[in-house]
Amino acid sequence: MARHFTLLISSVGRRGQLVECFRQAGTELGIELLVLGADAEPDLAPASRLVDRCFRVPRCSDPQFTQELLALSKHEHVDLIVPTIDPELPVYARHRPLFEADGIEVLISGPQTIDIASDKLLTNRWLVQHGYPTVRQATVDEVLRNRAAWEFPVIVKPRCGSASVGVRFVNEAATLQLLAAEPGLVVESVACGVEHTTNVLVNSSRKCLCAVPHQRLETRGGEVSKGRTVKNRRLMELVRSVVEALPDAYGPLNVQGFVAKNGEIQLTEINARFGGGFPLAAQAGANFCRWILEDAFDLPSTAAFSDWKEHLLMLRFDNAVFIEQRGEVI
Repeated sequence: MARHFTLLISSVGRRGQLVECFRQAGTELGIELLVLGADAEPDLAPASRLVDRCFRVPRCSDPQFTQELLALSKHEHVDLIVPTIDPELPVYARHRPLFEADGIEVLISGPQTIDIASDKLLTNRWLVQHGYPTVRQATVDEVLRNRAAWEFPVIVKPRCGSASVGVRFVNEAATLQLLAAEPGLVVESVACGVEHTTNVLVNSSRKCLCAVPHQRLETRGGEVSKGRTVKNRRLMELVRSVVEALPDAYGPLNVQGFVAKNGEIQLTEINARFGGGFPLAAQAGANFCRWILEDAFDLPSTAAFSDWKEHLLMLRFDNAVFIEQRGEVI
């Protein structure tokens, strides 16, 4: 008997490879998979052309977002919603019981983990409180009041930023003073070494099924454009410990940090969603999408914590989707 499953990728945007990963997983498992997309601007979302159907929805900041997504999901008999962008995570986490009441699962961590991951000040405090290695952090005012205790340059970033927007290096206290009036900023010491992202998948029992670190060799717009998988066992075990210690982690997450030449690790950020570099982990053999579908159908799990290819290099390039338009051009 054929298995049927309807998946909705929220804010589908440019996530074409995520769409294809789920399609391939469905084929491997013999699942008749319907992949839907939702986006505030579906006409301008390249991946909207790769899903079976795509729907226009309000932005996640709109008060009608939750009700419209719920109505859409009920009408289309959606089994699973996969959120993809930081701003929508708190909304889904807060309203997940509404979806679950109608039998719709949302692949997202609980509110406590989302709160920690969405605020870099809370992330840093949580890491420190739980004894994990991280960078030194303070507010702009705290640094200015104690300038002698800080070594420049420093990194200044928004507490609740995303995709590296607003992140800057500051070389002297005089420049930092100019930022004092800008709200919601944090200051961090500069970590040494190569930046790494570790993609993980956490099951409903809060067990980390797999951890795949990759070196972030080059980034564009906050997403990795060149990366290489590395089996750094210390980093893998450290990140596993982090996500299993979070209060209610579930689904895909990624943890960012730096690895120095001497092996020292400093963690910097937690993202409670599929990372932009996830296709590298998938290509290396970490088949998160298959494991998610196995869990949905109560199938035996084929997940393996470290059974994936090391030294796999990803080099991204731009591709295009072409659509003939009639009438007014946006």
